Amino acid sequence: MPQGKAVKQAVCLACYLMSAVPGTVFAQCASTAVTAKAALECAAQNVPSDSVAKLDPSKDYSLAELIDIAEHNNPETRAAWERAKQRAETLGIARSSYYPILVGIATFADQRFVSPFPEALLPRGYSMVETPVAQPQIALQYLLFDFGKRGGEVATARAEALAAGSQFIHANQEVAFAVSKSYYDLLTAEERSEAARAILKTAQTTQDAAEAKLQNGRATLPDVLNARAETAQANFDLASADGQEQIARVALAEELGAEPSPDIRIDATKNAPLPDMLDLPIKALVDRAIADRPDLQAQMLEVQAADQEIRVAKGAYRPSIVLSGDVAQTAIWPTADNSGLGSANEPTWTVSLGIQWRIFDGGARKNELAIAHSKRREAGDTFRDLRDRAQREVWTSYIAFQTAERQQQAAVALLHSANESYSSSLDAYQSGVKNLVDVVTAEKQLALARLSSVSARSQLLLQAVQLEFTTGNLLRNLPPATRSQKQDGLSQ
Repeated sequence: MPQGKAVKQAVCLACYLMSAVPGTVFAQCASTAVTAKAALECAAQNVPSDSVAKLDPSKDYSLAELIDIAEHNNPETRAAWERAKQRAETLGIARSSYYPILVGIATFADQRFVSPFPEALLPRGYSMVETPVAQPQIALQYLLFDFGKRGGEVATARAEALAAGSQFIHANQEVAFAVSKSYYDLLTAEERSEAARAILKTAQTTQDAAEAKLQNGRATLPDVLNARAETAQANFDLASADGQEQIARVALAEELGAEPSPDIRIDATKNAPLPDMLDLPIKALVDRAIADRPDLQAQMLEVQAADQEIRVAKGAYRPSIVLSGDVAQTAIWPTADNSGLGSANEPTWTVSLGIQWRIFDGGARKNELAIAHSKRREAGDTFRDLRDRAQREVWTSYIAFQTAERQQQAAVALLHSANESYSSSLDAYQSGVKNLVDVVTAEKQLALARLSSVSARSQLLLQAVQLEFTTGNLLRNLPPATRSQKQDGLSQ
């Protein structure tokens, strides 16, 4: 399947987010970078840009190049990229709870108050005291133990980060499939235009033969008029095919995120071997989809995140042990209006080890735990539904590819026989053995066969891409599900 720079985005980000979890289907991404930092730097070099694609009307674009352009301009891939980075940063925030918190505090104050004299000294009287204070301070708070609540929060954030990476890959695959479909729609439109030109040429040949026989007195005017009507119909069909081709070009340019224009050109290798056989049985295709589809991976990770949220909610019922302390340098310069007082400049500190245990909260923890259990059931049901849908999609694509394969074989045989039938009917007509009705009938069959051949070829290519998409192999380096017998013969 086609590969482009957009593949690097998916691989790099998946490596950055998922290499920390061994045993996942994305573990092979870790081989693309030595460290997560290197993977992130790799991803940053391929981050989607905000610039609008500018297409060169003189360039023939390959499918890989078109996919690359679309993934850099599609807003869905950019949004998925940002969500994945946000989830990665959220994971960093969750991990920070394992470190102590240091806070620097600087206090500068000035206090003035009235201090009455003790009655033993003076029955009546007071003193005005003013105390300037300067106190730089460092405070520490360290959560030593919380019965796994922090671990659950980190595990939740990690699962959500991995899910975001999978969703980013899935977004890239959806864009790649949409571009592939538009690409093959344009390829079909181009081939329909070529078939329409061939049909017009055939109709013109029939008309020329009828007019030649009319000049020789061996045909009637109605025969010639009938042949001219078929030529006019072929001209009409050609104009329609050319219009559909231009519309397909506009649709492809719009799918790329570029300005809609009929000037886009594709590098279509029409003689390339067609994928005409399956390389994997249906069970292997279903197993690949369940193991490798990024949307399934993302939902499975959402289930894991929901499990960890239950752990966090249960941890709220348990106490936490917190170490607190502060150290400061306190300087004061008190003065009084009746006497001088000495100044002080001494270090002060406080150390405490506290146990915090929420005894009653009006049912908040109970409701949070109930919500966590509900989210877990929701995530599990969604995963099962998505898994069943993936299996149905694989089965549908499998059957559709086999159907397209048989249609392609039938279309080739139909085109061959229709071409021979028309040639023999035209020769017989020119020899006076058959009439023009037989030639026109053979001509219509040949036109239908040409259009059927174009549709069958395009449908086979599209179903091959569909099969890779439904099994999660689009934009990946796994062996494709289909191959060409002709290509195998050439390689041998």
